[in-house]
Amino acid sequence: MAKGKVQIKSEEEIALIRYSCQIACEAIAEVAKVLKPGYTGIQADQLAETYIKDHGGIPSFKGYGHPAFPASLCISINAAVVHGIPIDKPFKEGDIISLDCGAYINQFHGDVAYTLVVGEVAEEVMKLCVVTKNSLYLGIEQARIGNRLGDIGYSIQRYVETENGFGVVRELVGHGVGRDLHEAPDVSNYGKRGSGLLLQEGMVFAIEPMVNLGTRQIKTLPDYWTVVSKDGQPSAHYEHTVVVRKEHGEALTDHAKIEAAIKNNKDLSEISLKI
Repeated sequence: MAKGKVQIKSEEEIALIRYSCQIACEAIAEVAKVLKPGYTGIQADQLAETYIKDHGGIPSFKGYGHPAFPASLCISINAAVVHGIPIDKPFKEGDIISLDCGAYINQFHGDVAYTLVVGEVAEEVMKLCVVTKNSLYLGIEQARIGNRLGDIGYSIQRYVETENGFGVVRELVGHGVGRDLHEAPDVSNYGKRGSGLLLQEGMVFAIEPMVNLGTRQIKTLPDYWTVVSKDGQPSAHYEHTVVVRKEHGEALTDHAKIEAAIKNNKDLSEISLKI
């Protein structure tokens, strides 16, 4: 859980966060250009880390927490929800792979996630990815002045669970983003309309629905970090860093470069581009 007071960011600070977000997005895009069956998490992690460092940044995740996270990317495959540790096992046809990346530049963090699909997957898994991504944008739509945090969570939960029958993970949430990777407030993907923190312009936080095909229940593996669905069914995860604005949230991250890389990689499915 994020602690401390919610920070209102100046436009100058928001510009710096946007740049960090841009580098994090581009790092994932670099991976999306080359990811294919036979490629490994270790290779993906090294590529992203090199990209971030070559652009003047520090990977936000590497060394974070206790025990320290050992990598620059969280790579969560199939039933892994979030915080997967990159390993040397090759990716295979039919995998869905959540890449979560943070970059720290000019004293500010940026944070983004996108789920890649390797080749063909079952129709229900296709739908899971599309619904999860759609729900992210429904949440962003609610990140406007005068709304409350509960409005964001409610819009995501209703669409995912009530309208589509998937499970929104409760134990893991979005968070404020700024000089620290995890700041206040916590941003849940479920909630009640009109409840929670009153949103003000200049609040910056990550909205990141984590959605399971089956049960919303999760468990953490013995590596301390990797969180998986309790029933072993697939999970999807998409994330934007967002600033509260007058009419709707403004995404400081940009999935466009990631999606361009997906379109140009014959080994990746374009199903999650359907929004």
